[in-house]
Amino acid sequence: MESSTHEDESPIPLGALRRLMPNWLKHFLPSGGGRAHDEHGKSMFGFTVFLLSESVVFISFFVTYITLRLTTLHWLPPGVKGPDLSTAVMINSVVLVSSSFVIQAAEGALKNGNLSRFRLLWLTTSAMGIFFLVGEVREWLGLDFGLSTGLVGGTFYLLTGFHGLHVFTGIVLQMIMFVRSFIPGNYDQGDFGVSAATLFWHFVDVIWVILFSLIYLWRA
Repeated sequence: MESSTHEDESPIPLGALRRLMPNWLKHFLPSGGGRAHDEHGKSMFGFTVFLLSESVVFISFFVTYITLRLTTLHWLPPGVKGPDLSTAVMINSVVLVSSSFVIQAAEGALKNGNLSRFRLLWLTTSAMGIFFLVGEVREWLGLDFGLSTGLVGGTFYLLTGFHGLHVFTGIVLQMIMFVRSFIPGNYDQGDFGVSAATLFWHFVDVIWVILFSLIYLWRA
């Protein structure tokens, strides 16, 4: 069957925009003028739009948090010291952010056809994510405030919990892609799933950098 094409009727001139963008960013836009066989490009574009919608949710949380911090006279209730920038928190943060480099290397290994290296790096990324989640739970258990402890408690657990849910989702996606890597010929038609999981993990790490700055570096 011949591949069909159609004119790009979008009000956004994607073709012109692609020429102005760096190569790494072009990876997330559809190419080929709407060719029906450009499944990877169109899928990545759709997934990027999904992450942008997720970004709107997080941005709304960030704006709310900043507004509450700036307008609340006594942010910390009496006797509460708030989240502590401890050594454990810093180690957890370094591990999570470093995992972005590991998962990017894993995707590169897959594109080079090195499945063994891909699986090793992919599992390492998942282990780093699990390490972060375990550390986060341990931090929660050691805090001197709870979910109902004023605004500091409500906002802290909402922000870190919602982000933790995304970390858990990213690990689940990675496990699915890891299992699928053992299916013969699974990547013969492309590796959209791996690319999407990698992009999602980068998103999770960027969100954590912002959260870390707001919660731990911005002292009351």
